[in-house]
Amino acid sequence: MFFFNSYLNNVVKHDLINKFFYTNLKQIPKLETIVLNFGYQNSNFKHLISGLLALELLSSKKSRLTRSKHLNVFLKIKKGNPVGCKIVLKKTTMHVFYLKLITSVFPKIKHNKTAQSQQNVKSVKSISIIIKNPLLFLELESQYQFFKDIPKLDITILTDSKSQNEIFFLLKSVKFFI
Repeated sequence: MFFFNSYLNNVVKHDLINKFFYTNLKQIPKLETIVLNFGYQNSNFKHLISGLLALELLSSKKSRLTRSKHLNVFLKIKKGNPVGCKIVLKKTTMHVFYLKLITSVFPKIKHNKTAQSQQNVKSVKSISIIIKNPLLFLELESQYQFFKDIPKLDITILTDSKSQNEIFFLLKSVKFFI
């Protein structure tokens, strides 16, 4: 954990300063939060429980259910029914999860092509990646019988950058798979 923080403070900050010529150190973009999300088509209680447990194993924090805001007749979802689960990671838990993502999941993704990256055009501050097979995480792979039915994992990384070039340079400098 210490080496990642020192890498962020020493190498990444110096690279950003040399590339974009900031006048104030407060202008340097940083990773703010990581949001993990499982979305379900139907609100089966067993699937929701396995999603909650999977997020808790991945992040070592308690996750919460997301509820539908509107009635959807085609999917047979009532207003207020649980439709997924999510967790917001900040500070040290974010860094621990990010290290886990870089060291154990991304090397497997590059060979299998099981990730899908999408750029959110509306916002400059975020980028999302969808992992089609969340069983690439070692914690979930060892407990396959409990987590074999979980859906795709949505990972959204939020930064405080001001342009697209800044966010791509920041994510490439911290070895993010784009």
